[in-house]
Amino acid sequence: MIMKEGANILEEMNDRSREVFRRVVESYLASGDPVGSRTLTRSMNEQVSAATIRNVMQDLEHMGLLGSPHISAGRVPTQMGLRMFVDGLLEVRDLDVQDRQKIDETLNANAHHVGGLLDRVSTALSGVTRGASLVLAPKREAPIKHVEFVSLAQDRALVVLVFADGNVENRLFTPPAGQTPSSMREAANFLNSLIEGKTLSDLSTAIRHEILVRRQEIDGLARDLVESGMAVWEDEGERHERLIVRGRSNLLQAEGGEEDLERIRTLFDDLERKRDIADFLDLTEQGDGVRIFIGSENKLFSLSGSSLVVSPYMNADRKIIGAVGVIGPTRLNYGRIVPIVDYTAQLVGKLMSDRS
Repeated sequence: MIMKEGANILEEMNDRSREVFRRVVESYLASGDPVGSRTLTRSMNEQVSAATIRNVMQDLEHMGLLGSPHISAGRVPTQMGLRMFVDGLLEVRDLDVQDRQKIDETLNANAHHVGGLLDRVSTALSGVTRGASLVLAPKREAPIKHVEFVSLAQDRALVVLVFADGNVENRLFTPPAGQTPSSMREAANFLNSLIEGKTLSDLSTAIRHEILVRRQEIDGLARDLVESGMAVWEDEGERHERLIVRGRSNLLQAEGGEEDLERIRTLFDDLERKRDIADFLDLTEQGDGVRIFIGSENKLFSLSGSSLVVSPYMNADRKIIGAVGVIGPTRLNYGRIVPIVDYTAQLVGKLMSDRS
């Protein structure tokens, strides 16, 4: 959808100004280099002089759509200019057959669990787009089938959850002091008596209630183990590796200057902390299609000077459960990236629905 301000500017442009603006942006997106008037004279639909084009480019710069990185250089689109181009002039291509085949081949590989499937999705996206990919996995909502505690050392244990859909997940944690094999068995038996048909979030609530009601029935060591083991899942399980990031090296190869590299490092730091996972999903919840965030429009990575193309994916009930996206420099080939992200999101949604 075209922003009101951008729509008004486009309507006020004459055909020549619109063509010059479009060709500057398209050339910049293709090469990353500033575009000069002499370059444009060779590609314009009508015969115009370089001086005439320079005057048009100066007008576009005055309107805030183009900028000059150096005094003697050509022009590049500003963030406002890129936004207007994406909303009003971008021609989205059909998905390339080779891109579709690469994504299909990756996703059709046998995956024993959702994590493995989505990891391959992220790898495929970064490989096809040559950018960095993001895949937000859904929360674990399958009912739990079995819980077990495994002692690894005096200060290390494993809590294992087996889900009804066949997935098995585990976490390392430090158990309370003094644990014995019998207290671990008692803790597991206590949990397994509660889990039938419950999801992880349901179980957490039930545990607190049952510990209060049956406080005298469960040994103190086992009770401490239950509380500490499930705390690991509450604090880490919901967010652990929910945001899968692949293709960091693609961004490092695309950017050359030290300032650009520092922006990319800032982006990676944001991703590693995973503090904005909820915000990443929020970006997609205003609609079920592809959304494009350019530069500082993106509240997740505003310091990186990057663009994000993102789309949610849905389950069989048409509920948004995750998202896929591609990060790259602001001069992304948006016309190619948009259909790739859109197709991948739809395919993931179908696969997730089929698995459920």
